[in-house]
Amino acid sequence: MTVSLAILGSCFVVAIALGLYAKRGHTMTLEQWSVGGRGFGSLFVFLLMAGEIYTTFTFLGGSGWAYGKGAPALYILCYLTLAYSLSYFLLPAIWRYARGRRLVSQADFFSAKYESPAMGLLVSVVGVAALVPYLVLQLKGLGIIVAEASYGAISPATAMWSGTVALMVYVVVSGVRGSAWTATLKDLMILIVVVAMGVYLPFHYHGGYGAMFAAIDAAKPGFLTLPASGMSQSWFVSTVLLTSVGVYTWPQFFAGVYTAKSENVFRKNAVMLPLYQLVVLFVFFTGFAATLAVPGLTGADADLSLFRLAKATFAPWAVGTIGAAGLLTALVPGSVLLITAATILAKNVFRAAVPHSSEQTVGFVARAMVPVLALCALYLALHGGQAIVALLLMGYNVVTQLFPALVLSFGDRPRISTTAAMAGIIAGEFTVAVVSLSGMSLAKLAPSLPQAAKDLNIGIVALLVNLAVVAVVSVFVRRTPAAAAAHIS
Repeated sequence: MTVSLAILGSCFVVAIALGLYAKRGHTMTLEQWSVGGRGFGSLFVFLLMAGEIYTTFTFLGGSGWAYGKGAPALYILCYLTLAYSLSYFLLPAIWRYARGRRLVSQADFFSAKYESPAMGLLVSVVGVAALVPYLVLQLKGLGIIVAEASYGAISPATAMWSGTVALMVYVVVSGVRGSAWTATLKDLMILIVVVAMGVYLPFHYHGGYGAMFAAIDAAKPGFLTLPASGMSQSWFVSTVLLTSVGVYTWPQFFAGVYTAKSENVFRKNAVMLPLYQLVVLFVFFTGFAATLAVPGLTGADADLSLFRLAKATFAPWAVGTIGAAGLLTALVPGSVLLITAATILAKNVFRAAVPHSSEQTVGFVARAMVPVLALCALYLALHGGQAIVALLLMGYNVVTQLFPALVLSFGDRPRISTTAAMAGIIAGEFTVAVVSLSGMSLAKLAPSLPQAAKDLNIGIVALLVNLAVVAVVSVFVRRTPAAAAAHIS
């Protein structure tokens, strides 16, 4: 246990040191703080975007889903691969438009494209509403990881407090550069740890992958196939479609796009990032290996399967190393989420309220918002109940409602009016909120529908409502001259 604590502590200190060191030689203007002065090459953008995607949800949730749900977990492999393919075409276009206008947030893009501060404010609300529960998830994951890896010597609350303070310090000082430098350590450790576990554990407990899956199938028939209802084929396909188009509507990915020094960075990464999906595959192997080795974990406890198996198998030094890698899966995306949310609030909410504020003032407000957001997220992580879980599950459904307005803004001019775009977003978000918060589903709303229709992800339904409203409003409201003038160069 002492060895495990020492490894966890050392990694924590190194991560903070890297985050602080990243500031060296740079004056932290708002542009430098939030998007790294737009000077990141392929490697840093790769690490930064991988850091935003592979979080505690992947580390704990990926193995937990493989352990508790079986085949439906494989949707994670599919949707990210499709999203990376989409990025080859989508991200260069966003980068070109943003570079010429010195944009620093997602809301900046929508506001400039539709030439509407109201659109920017709406997108800001959507973005922050999705980011805060996502940050809460990172802090909760951090608490679980450190508590498990320290064999209970450090409580989840203590771990969350320590992680929050560390995030506040190096985010305020170094901004996105601190995130990128810490991501370098995180990706190296995750690669080593996850691959080692995904290879060793199936062979250690079952003698190989084939034998492992054969044993699981014999013990739990149907576990390795999609069920006939619920998380069925239609759920799988609709969820993959929804999440693949939704990946790059998260606000932090816009900020990641802005950091690049060239649009070719995204084309290179679109080729390489799908290979990174192998990391997720090895996470799944660990979860599947735990299915029979540490049975009995149900509900949220399924997320503990990775550490319960590791503690039953490895020496404390190995458990500490696994915990250190998991610790970084919380710190890196947590820092990016803080930077993104703080930038949105300063640039698109504060400046909208105080339009004549200077760039220095906006930059100061952005950094001042970091501890406010971090402490709010910490409070919700320590005291939040099921409401936060419900919001988190709505995350992709929420941000994906921005996708139609994003795609229809491409070209020489937006294809729709600002009114139609905003109406579609509001209608989609309203549908998601009503259905999700009320606990309703298509099966309850329309029990006579075919099973395939009842199993559709509700986010797809909201997206269809969004598009329908856009179409109807567009019949009555044409593009304004201001919106028609916006274009991607």
